[in-house]
Amino acid sequence: MISNHEIDYRIFGEEMQYVEIELDPNETAVAEPGSFMMMDDGIQMQTIFGDGSQQSGGLLGKLFSAGKRLLTGENLFMTAFTNAGYGKKKVSFASPYPGKIIPVDLQLLGGRVICQKDAFLCAAKGVSVGIEFQRRLGTGLFGGEGFIMQKLEGDGMAFMHAGGHVLEKQLMPGELLKVDTGCLVGFTYGVDYNIEFIGGIRNTIFGGEGVFFATLRGPGKVWIQTLPVSRLAARILQYGTVQRKEEGSILGGLGNLLDGDGR
Repeated sequence: MISNHEIDYRIFGEEMQYVEIELDPNETAVAEPGSFMMMDDGIQMQTIFGDGSQQSGGLLGKLFSAGKRLLTGENLFMTAFTNAGYGKKKVSFASPYPGKIIPVDLQLLGGRVICQKDAFLCAAKGVSVGIEFQRRLGTGLFGGEGFIMQKLEGDGMAFMHAGGHVLEKQLMPGELLKVDTGCLVGFTYGVDYNIEFIGGIRNTIFGGEGVFFATLRGPGKVWIQTLPVSRLAARILQYGTVQRKEEGSILGGLGNLLDGDGR
């Protein structure tokens, strides 16, 4: 018996995607603040504490659900979109940066997926967005994504977003995969997640790839992104704050003026 709201969806676009969710009357989708794109007339929008999975338990239960989101660095509130009209209605949510939207059917994945703190986009109402503590000290201190990750639980649809292209890989029992800590998007609950020191003085000082790998041992499914948003932001900051080489010459200044950068 499925406890979460059952929703249909379609994903549009290539590099700047959005997901269109179709809601039957009285069905609800929940989303991160700021991810809303558009909706049909007849859908009601409501700000709620936490993820909306606490159907009962009073104020204390709702505060506990919202508090879990604070620990993962997310907003205290989420937004619920409910079809309050007749017939099917559609609501759409957009990815906040170039990349892909990943649909996750929790019912087919053991009811639980672990993901980066900022990977969650939206879900059917009833999906719990909680916290997953990394029990190993090394993972917590050096994991790149910190000691706390997000945990998506339930039997409905959830949607994650990631930067660049997304690789979905199925690990066999005992199969080991080493990933850059920032490129890891999420993994199913059966995957063993740890951190490994790269080793070597030259690798550590001059390698430019960080000091640690994320190690993932199967069985289970993992999602890997080619462009972490932190890497994208660092490159944009670099170009925005460092003087371009050609700016010191007359021709360079003329080129900057022509392309709009000579302000």
